[in-house]
This record gives sequence, structure tokens and C-alpha cells, in this order.
Amino acid sequence: MLGFSSGPDGRSTLPSVTTGPSITTRTPSRTRDRNALRTRRSIGLALGLFVLVLPWFLNLEGLSEPGHRMLGVFLMAIVLWVTEAIPLYATAALIIFLQILFISDQALWDLPAGFEAPTSASYFATLAHPVLMLFLGGFFLAEGAARYRLDRNLARIMLRPFGDSPAMIVLGLMVITAAFSMFMSNTATTATFLAVVLPVVATLEPGDRLRVALVMAIPLAANIGGIAPPVGTPPNAIAIGSLEEAGISVSFIRWMALATPAMIVLLLFGWQLIVRLFPASTERLTLNIEGSFDQTRPALVFYLTAAATIVLWLSEPIHGVSASVVGFMPVVVLLATGVLDSKDLQKMPWHVLWLVAGGVALGLAVNDSGLDRWLIDQVGWDAVPVGLLALALAFVATSMSTVISNSAAANLLIPIGLTLTVSGTVDLEPLAAGFFIAIGASLAMALPVSTPPNAIAYSTGALTTGAMARVGLAVGVVGLALFVFIAPLLWELMGVSP
Repeated sequence: MLGFSSGPDGRSTLPSVTTGPSITTRTPSRTRDRNALRTRRSIGLALGLFVLVLPWFLNLEGLSEPGHRMLGVFLMAIVLWVTEAIPLYATAALIIFLQILFISDQALWDLPAGFEAPTSASYFATLAHPVLMLFLGGFFLAEGAARYRLDRNLARIMLRPFGDSPAMIVLGLMVITAAFSMFMSNTATTATFLAVVLPVVATLEPGDRLRVALVMAIPLAANIGGIAPPVGTPPNAIAIGSLEEAGISVSFIRWMALATPAMIVLLLFGWQLIVRLFPASTERLTLNIEGSFDQTRPALVFYLTAAATIVLWLSEPIHGVSASVVGFMPVVVLLATGVLDSKDLQKMPWHVLWLVAGGVALGLAVNDSGLDRWLIDQVGWDAVPVGLLALALAFVATSMSTVISNSAAANLLIPIGLTLTVSGTVDLEPLAAGFFIAIGASLAMALPVSTPPNAIAYSTGALTTGAMARVGLAVGVVGLALFVFIAPLLWELMGVSP
């Protein structure tokens, strides 16, 4: 569809330049990049191994022996996720494996008397955690929408009311992209809508800054739209899964009630920012999106299933069926009816689910070993005002996610944030802590490496890193202010405060 491919870690990669069936030509700069990548991975592996074993030779006051073991795993996770020495999902699997070998009832080394070792089954069970079933349902809806071209057909209809004004078309694209990314992968949504706008971009004059506006609008809206629902982005799923492990259930509609108002305001801010920074040289623009709705039996089954799933998600407080159970419904229906088959099943982004599972497992083990309490005791949290604490959690998540995977950042920060609140160390609700960290991670969109949608848009060649940074940083700063300071006021009026 576009001139990029998806690598094993979910980030976009440009294809190699080939001159024949068996000859690959690499430019000197690409060779240098590959050498730098190999060097970084080698350093990451060596450093990861070092910090994994280091705590075994230390005697940290107040930290139990299982805590020492988990400190090594925690530090290793930080190093491997930051350096990407191995794929992110491989690190997640390694975390689960080491937790079982180090502190479970299957540990290779004896654990101290009095320590109640968690079962290995409890860590394996994170690979089928209910929140993963919620995400899996979203993957099935995204796959079906692409197969039956529901996304493009709905876009064709939904864009009509926005007319032919360039500014309004940018708004229309952002609204529709954000709406789709709420229930589909924001990566798939970005690829779909870039395929719609790139032919239009090619017809514009080279100096027309509308070219940048149209391409920039897609990943920005996909990133912002994914903030609202639990299935929109992995940090949301990690937060909800960790909250459930702490005994705090968050319904689909409640999360949306917390996130959607500020998300809409942020989307409108992003629109105004883009059209002002990159004004159009033309007064009229036409988007020609061809297509018609598939009316075959499989397509109709998919339409009904998708509609029923979304309605059930949004009405969870009424019927009481959890969002995870509802999310598994399209998996069963679409496979049982043959709408999707084994080939579609193989194409699902399973690595994302493993990454989420690794985060949930890490949170469990950090709590089981007592490492979370020890880490928290190292800081005088009592002196930090609640408002500044919420801002600090979100800001750290945004800062980390700008340069590493937002899922990895959420995996590292959410267990600590939840322990701070569940233990009563700080006067902040656990749901608020998990929410602010997840939102902060999703607000990181200043660089091509910050999110897969950014990487996809950047790979088209229509955007510069500078343009993306200007927009992404402004949206991130305004987003932090909106969610930390303004959103709580709206929650009070709506009666949905955490």
C-alpha cells in the first residue's frame, strides 16, 4: 500500500534497494546505520546482563532477597527496552521466564523462609490475561475492516460534510482518523488514511505547505484518538490490566468518560496548530475516494459483529458483561462463521499482546517480591503535592516514551505508580495514577521513533523531523496540561472522578 514495511518490533522500516534477485546495494549511510545498530544492541545486551546479576552481589538495606533478584530483572528490562538490544516482545517473554526461575515456586535457587512464593502458573497466566482478550477483539475488528474496506467506505461518506475547504478537509481527516483509531490499531488506521491522502498530496505544488498538513494530520489524529478507549493503545491496556491485578476494575465506558473530553479538545488544538503552521496555497481541494460497500454474506456478518461489539463495549454498565468478554466475542464469531480464517489469525500482531503481558507480569513480580515498596521508600513522597505528583508521573511517562516504546515506558512506570497509591504512600487514587501514566505515554509523539504512526508518516518523505517535533512537542505539552489540570474539573462535573 505504501513504501514501507513493518519490522518485527512493530516499527516501520524502509525496504532495501535491490538491483537484482540476489544483489542488495547499501549506501554508506545505511551501512553506518546498521553498524551503529549492531553496536548499540551489543552494548545493550552486555549492560543488560551486568545489571541483571549485579544486585545478587549487593546487600541493599531493607530489600529482601527476592527483591534483590527482581531488582536485577527490573534493571535489565529498562536497559533492554531502552536499547532494543532484542525485540520488545522478546524482552517481555524473557521477563516472565526469569521471574519464574528467580522468585516463583519453580525457582532454581532456594527462597528465604517465610517468603510466599507465587506460582509459576500465575506468571504464565499473564499471557492470557483478560485485557489481552480485549485487545485481541480490537485486532479482529481492524483486520475485518481492512479486508472488507469498511474503513475507506466510511471515510468516503464521513468526509462529505466537510466540503472542499483545505482547513475543513484537514479537520475531517483528523476527526475520522481519530474515530477509527479508537477501535482499530492506530498503526493500521494511519496506513489506511495515508493511502487516501498521498495521491492528493502528489497533485499539490511542491511549495504548498498543505502537503505537510495533510500527512501530519493523519498520525497526529491516530495518536490522539487512541488515547480515549482501552483498546486504543497498549499503555491503556497495560494500565487497566495492572489495575485489575490490584483489584480495581475499570469499565470500558468509564475509561472513555475520563479520556474523551480532553481528547476532543486536544484534537481540535492539533487541528488549529497544523492549519496555522502549514497553511494551504489553494482555496479548494477535492478528495476522490472511490468504493462501495461490500454486500456479501461475510461482509454483512462482519458489519453486524463490529457494530454489536462496539455497542456492548459502550453499554457495559447496563448489561454488566466485562469489556474483555465482549472483546472475545468477535474473535469467536468471525472465526466460527469463516469471515476470518487461519491466515488472518496468523497475521494478528501477537507481539503486541506479548508486550502487554510482559508488563502485567513485571508489575505482579515487583509487587510479589516487595521491590515496589523498597523503590518507593527511597523517595520522600510525602513532600510532593498531589497535583505535582500527577504531573510528574505523566511527564516522566511522556519523556521516556518520546525516545523508547510507549508500551515499554508504561510497563516500567505503572507498577511503581500503582504501588505508590495502593499503599497509601501518596494521596492519589490508583486509577488516577494508572490513567495519568498511560495518557502521558500516549502523548509522546514528537519524533519519528516515538510511535509507529509517526514512523509510517515519516517514511513517506513528506515530513521532516523538525516539522514533526514542532507539532508533537506542542501537542504533548498542551495535552499534559489538559489531562492533569483541566480534565479533573470536568470529571467532577460529570461525576466520574477516579
